[in-house]
Amino acid sequence: MQVASSGIAIESISLSKTYGKSSRPAVADVTLEIPRATIFTLLGKNGAGKTTFLRMAATQLKPTSGTIRVLGFDAVSQTKEVRERIAAVPQEMRTFESLTPYDHVMFALTARGWRVGEARPQARRTLSLLGLAPYANVHSDELSGGLRQRTLVAMALATEAELIFLDEPTIGLDPVARRAVWKLMVDLKHAGKTILLTTHYLDEAESISDKIAIVSKGRLLKVGTVQELKSALRETIRVDISSGFTEDELHGFGKVMRVGENLRVLTDEQRGSRLASLAIERKARANVSPVSLDDVFIDLVGEGENDDDGGAD
Repeated sequence: MQVASSGIAIESISLSKTYGKSSRPAVADVTLEIPRATIFTLLGKNGAGKTTFLRMAATQLKPTSGTIRVLGFDAVSQTKEVRERIAAVPQEMRTFESLTPYDHVMFALTARGWRVGEARPQARRTLSLLGLAPYANVHSDELSGGLRQRTLVAMALATEAELIFLDEPTIGLDPVARRAVWKLMVDLKHAGKTILLTTHYLDEAESISDKIAIVSKGRLLKVGTVQELKSALRETIRVDISSGFTEDELHGFGKVMRVGENLRVLTDEQRGSRLASLAIERKARANVSPVSLDDVFIDLVGEGENDDDGGAD
């Protein structure tokens, strides 16, 4: 049996997945190592292939080609061993209307072999950490969509599984609830757990990720820490301009992109300073700041709405 390095949670080699008769793979020749005890984020637009990769790692889909090993086990031939060690919140997962959040978390814990006496305080603790304690005994059909989503996240995080898959877990959550989920993920990482997160929220990826893989149209574009990804840009400064300049004129200062109604120039410190001074002379509004993960992302994948992966996200 081939086993991944003890420091690696997930290892894929030339992994590809094509749905039906699609002309383009949803995941295309991805070779990737995800270290243990980290929060590793797949960041991309809708349809980039994030969910497809996650579902193959979680043994829900078989690859078209290539291999993927999870916690030292082959995800295709050793699904039982993988499933005993993971927990997941897939996008398509839904709560049961007749069950309460407490029921859901207890079900998840006991299904993974927790004794009832240990599961009860763990369920209550997790519900409290995610702000669900006031709703612990409310049937799911009486809860808002955000509370139901939080319940699903609680089911996975409460298990404290060795490897946890979270597929867009904070969709529909308010800012306070999102940060509660982030904190619990970070706490689990510090306890030695590994989390594979998919998201298209740049602030989420930047706030909690140890490493980020930017994906587009099924392909892996860049992997690194937030700082490593930012360093991949030659430009270090961004200047947002709302008026006073034409787009052609700004090209002389650096790389120009449109952000909403404003123009953004990615440049270096010297040219950024000249542009800011010129904006002051013209009484134009200009905001100068360091480049962000948002700038790296747009530079790599562009500003279009979604990727078309020919199958699933």
